[in-house]
Amino acid sequence: MNGYLRTTLLLAAMTALFVAVGGVIGGRGGMMVAFGVACATNLFAWWNSDRMVLRMHNAQPIGPQDAPELYRMTAQLAQNAGLPMPALYIIHEDQPNAFATGRNPGNAAVAVNTGLLNRMPPDEVAGVIAHELAHIRNRDTLIMTITACLAGAIGMLAQFGFLFGGARGPEGRPNPIVSLLIMLLAPLGAMIVQMAISRSREYEADRAGAEISGNPLGLANALRRLEQGRLVHVNQAAEANPATAHMFIVNPLAGLRLDGLFSTHPRTENRVAALMELAGRMGPPARGRASFGPGTTMPGSAGASAPEPTGAAAPGPAGAAAPGPWGAPARGASRPGPWGTPPQRRKPRGPWG
Repeated sequence: MNGYLRTTLLLAAMTALFVAVGGVIGGRGGMMVAFGVACATNLFAWWNSDRMVLRMHNAQPIGPQDAPELYRMTAQLAQNAGLPMPALYIIHEDQPNAFATGRNPGNAAVAVNTGLLNRMPPDEVAGVIAHELAHIRNRDTLIMTITACLAGAIGMLAQFGFLFGGARGPEGRPNPIVSLLIMLLAPLGAMIVQMAISRSREYEADRAGAEISGNPLGLANALRRLEQGRLVHVNQAAEANPATAHMFIVNPLAGLRLDGLFSTHPRTENRVAALMELAGRMGPPARGRASFGPGTTMPGSAGASAPEPTGAAAPGPAGAAAPGPWGAPARGASRPGPWGTPPQRRKPRGPWG
């Protein structure tokens, strides 16, 4: 089924669930109040979520003078995608991962962990960046905001129904059993639909990202490396803010390997298999499109081959981790690499600054 059609059907299911819960509770006035409060809350989050998430993960902005090759690559991929250049952020985090945020393409940002830059060759980094640009182009942040709004409204309606006896029996009397079931099952159903939408958007972003970069195999190899790396390195900021897990290209939380109902991401092997199939259909990269293939040698990389996805940085001088093929410095490092020196890690701040 087409990814856009699947998302439309899931959104319709979420809306139908909201209407059904409101109908069971029976109070149109209460339904409208709950819906209004949920929308107001999520509207505030919509306008501020990008800044909040970036602060939660202590992301630091970078420009072309900080990481010129990474900036150049992102600009080229954004041009391929027909998007304006997004703001670039670096997160000094050992776990290889990345995410995109922003309410629209004109206010978008891509944040990349240094663990990713230190462990991946250019073709894989390009695949990850292209995946995040696909999320921006597909307006996935908007889609997830709509589902969050509906899910919040459903949960609020269910609580109102339980507290005020909204669910009634045949004689018009409050039915506490029905109210309790609504309070428990309605938010659960909304969560399942919300997770299904998130997983659907990941598959679509993989497909579109492969087309943007012109190299499905680069993204497939990146996903394998990311999956192994996340099992080795714990992302403390993500563990402290699990609500942001669905934003990352792979699940940053430890111990969630199954493609179950409550997983925000599909199984990595399923995504890799879909990309391998796509690679067979696409064939070699199209002529005239910038390529970041495995043989690409960036300034300062000395033609070094990509490291195996061992999940750990290569040993370096005592007291400091060696930079990867992108030259991104490890946490606390001050010596610049060939990709430039992103700003050093500052003292972590809370989501409200």
